[in-house]
Amino acid sequence: MFETLKPQPADKILALMQMYRDDPRADKIDLGVGVYKNAEGVTPVMRAIKAAEHKLWEEQTSKAYVGLAGDPAYSDAMIQLILGDAVARGNIAAAATPGGTGAVRQAFELIKLANPSARVFVSDPTWPNHLSILKYVGIETVTYRYFDRETRGVNFDAMMEDLKGANKGDVVLLHGCCHNPTGANLNKVQWQEVIALLNERGLIPMIDIAYQGFGDGLEEDALGVRLVASSCPEVLIAASCSKNFGIYRERTGLLMAVSNDAGAQGLNQGTLAFLNRQNYSFPPDHGARLVTMILNDEALRADWAAELEETRLGMLGLRQQLADELQRLTGSDRFGFIAQHRGMFSLLGTTPELVEKMRVDNGIYMVADSRLNIAGLNAQTVPVLAMAIVDAGV
Repeated sequence: MFETLKPQPADKILALMQMYRDDPRADKIDLGVGVYKNAEGVTPVMRAIKAAEHKLWEEQTSKAYVGLAGDPAYSDAMIQLILGDAVARGNIAAAATPGGTGAVRQAFELIKLANPSARVFVSDPTWPNHLSILKYVGIETVTYRYFDRETRGVNFDAMMEDLKGANKGDVVLLHGCCHNPTGANLNKVQWQEVIALLNERGLIPMIDIAYQGFGDGLEEDALGVRLVASSCPEVLIAASCSKNFGIYRERTGLLMAVSNDAGAQGLNQGTLAFLNRQNYSFPPDHGARLVTMILNDEALRADWAAELEETRLGMLGLRQQLADELQRLTGSDRFGFIAQHRGMFSLLGTTPELVEKMRVDNGIYMVADSRLNIAGLNAQTVPVLAMAIVDAGV
């Protein structure tokens, strides 16, 4: 049997990480990997997470299974964090998943189960794993234009034009905030126009929200998903705790199915539990329990929110520093978009050849599509990157 297997394409980001590790240069800079790093290059365990883990270690008496959909208290806490009071709790089915990727995968499985002929419209570009999983699951994928390579902002008119080609029952995959890989995001008016189009054409929105709190703030970053959830008849939401709680390896995510028909909640909840059972039975609990403890404890939540805000402001400061340094070097404001983008990533909008030139000449590692991880920088490496960008002719 095994002899029939074929080599699978290497993950480009993981391959880039290996190249970085193998590079002997002491001044190399890693802007490729999609994790937050502080100024010392460390992905820290957040203070509230450490405190919650210590408390859990003292109080937890069992490691028995929790439930197919995970702990309901975790779902309640995450729903409140993401949706607030935008939708009544009785209209929301939810299940814990192994990370945000697990939530995305289970959402695609639900789409195929509910409507095998549905197409999924994804932004061009989008997180590569969206496309990989859709292909593996066997769902037809259609791209819609999103990133304007001239302005490095959202090409909104083109996006709307392409979405008009979707048919009733098709799914539109949207990034809730901090678009990956571009960093360019919809504003409130644009969200409202997208919602009007979704409802006019009978399209199903699916929102992937993995960076809440990394953009404009916890509440501000939830604006789009709350508008959609409160305005559309049916919505799928895939959420991740990897970034905003810093628990990457704990694999903590949540899938929500929102319906304006409260009578559908029971069926939707049973379906999410069924899909979990077919895939991995019981989702991981450790990370979910820590998140629940933090969100339900006033002191822990305040400390978590404060550290998250420090992280957000630090990335905004690096963005502004890089944009200012590039303006100083070029005498132009054409890199001002870097300061306007939000989240960990910005897409420079240059060629793979120039990205490779920066790697060879300067030891700067970023994804070939020119996505750079702002959190991989610090105050000392920003001028190095800026000079490399100018020298490469970006």
